[in-house]
Amino acid sequence: MRILHTSDWHVGKVLKGRDREDEHKRVLADVVKIAEAERPDLVIVAGDLYDTAAPAPSATKLVTRALSALRRTGAQVVAIGGNHDNGPALDALRPWADAAGIILRGSVRDRPDELLITGTTTRGESWQLVTVPFLSQRYAIRAAEMYELSAAEASQTYADHIARLIARLSERFAEPGTVNLLTAHLTVVGASSGGGEREAHTVMGYAVPATVFPANAHYVALGHLHRSQHVIASCPARYCGSPLAVDFGEEENVCSVAVVDVSADKAARIRDVPVTSAKTLRTVRGSLEQLGSVKLPDAWLRVFVREAPRVGLREDVQDLLPNALEIRIDPDMVPDRKGAQTAQRQGRSPRQLFGDYLDGRGNAEEGVRELFDELYDEVSTHS
Repeated sequence: MRILHTSDWHVGKVLKGRDREDEHKRVLADVVKIAEAERPDLVIVAGDLYDTAAPAPSATKLVTRALSALRRTGAQVVAIGGNHDNGPALDALRPWADAAGIILRGSVRDRPDELLITGTTTRGESWQLVTVPFLSQRYAIRAAEMYELSAAEASQTYADHIARLIARLSERFAEPGTVNLLTAHLTVVGASSGGGEREAHTVMGYAVPATVFPANAHYVALGHLHRSQHVIASCPARYCGSPLAVDFGEEENVCSVAVVDVSADKAARIRDVPVTSAKTLRTVRGSLEQLGSVKLPDAWLRVFVREAPRVGLREDVQDLLPNALEIRIDPDMVPDRKGAQTAQRQGRSPRQLFGDYLDGRGNAEEGVRELFDELYDEVSTHS
């Protein structure tokens, strides 16, 4: 069977105040065109359909139309919730999704059997897919409690709970002749972040080892990290990455979707198909004269200006580079006063330092120095 694996659409993303709806329309149209050309049996969207838990109506329209268009290619479509999505809100769309022939799993509910999806291709190949939407640390414990944990088990780490959940859901992977698949929105230890992810959900407290994936899985479709990459595991596992760079930290990423050919008795063959219709993100540096020679009309720019700070500098750069979304003074042009300030402070008493602070602030209110002296004497006496 053939799988198209995509993730981290982040529809509704605003970059430095600039709306990117038109880019998202082109990018998702490209994903649909790839599906029409590749004719996958199954499309997996591994989370973060939206950039915010409260998407605008236009973002919801774009996502639902893209999912419907993917379904019209003849593929079965399964989408899960990510950390940017509102899982219960996605689940509220399930009546619409069911009517459209689309499977949505926004969150882990009280019925874990709903997280195992089964199907058969037009050629008669059986497949089963374990779906693991993003789980916060709090809800990971609640999900694991469905399996009647002991007190000791309930106090284990986030990774332990994810491992237990996946092990429980993949128990049927032992059945012969079926393609065993898993999709999850999470961070795997050792994988490289793309640059624009929400940091609180990629730190080590949320990272799980690749050992949580069952060895008899034929393919693991991952979402959350925006850089396409292979994950070293006992089974084929991959992040497909985001189909467009969502922030300047991702300007070196190659945006793509993954196409996977897999069967019950053959190893998965994975290839990336580029998605190139979004604007590229680029960082440029230079003086005004040097910036005047920059020719990147189809890119969003982050600019580091090698000029001394002055009034009107931002406007001058914006005139040269209308696509500049972020303009900063190059750090090399800003004097490093930290060392000088440290030297000035050495050997000076707290009273002198506080006096310098007041002078620098222009605070001449009567009695402030005297009150500080009294407080300092009292603290020093009792220390």
